[in-house]
Amino acid sequence: MRISYETAGSCAKRIDIEIEAGVIVDTVFVDGCPGNTRAVAALVKGMPVADAIRRLKGIACQGDTSCPDQLARALEATVFKG
Repeated sequence: MRISYETAGSCAKRIDIEIEAGVIVDTVFVDGCPGNTRAVAALVKGMPVADAIRRLKGIACQGDTSCPDQLARALEATVFKG
C-alpha cells in the first residue's frame, strides 16, 4: 500500500509512505529539515505501523505537531480509518 499524505503544521509539505503487511517499507518527506526527516524515515523503516504511531504521535516541534507527529497521523488516518 502506498500513501501520500498532505501535512499540516509542519515543515514537510507531504509524506509518501509504503507499507507491506503492516510494516513500513519506505518513507519520504517532501520538504522539511533533510537531516531530521531522513533520520525519522530511516528509524521507522521495518517498523510495524502500530509501533511507529505509538512512538511518534504527539511529538511537538513548532506548535502542537511536528514531522514525526504528522507521520503518525498519516499512518493512523490511512491504516486505521474506520
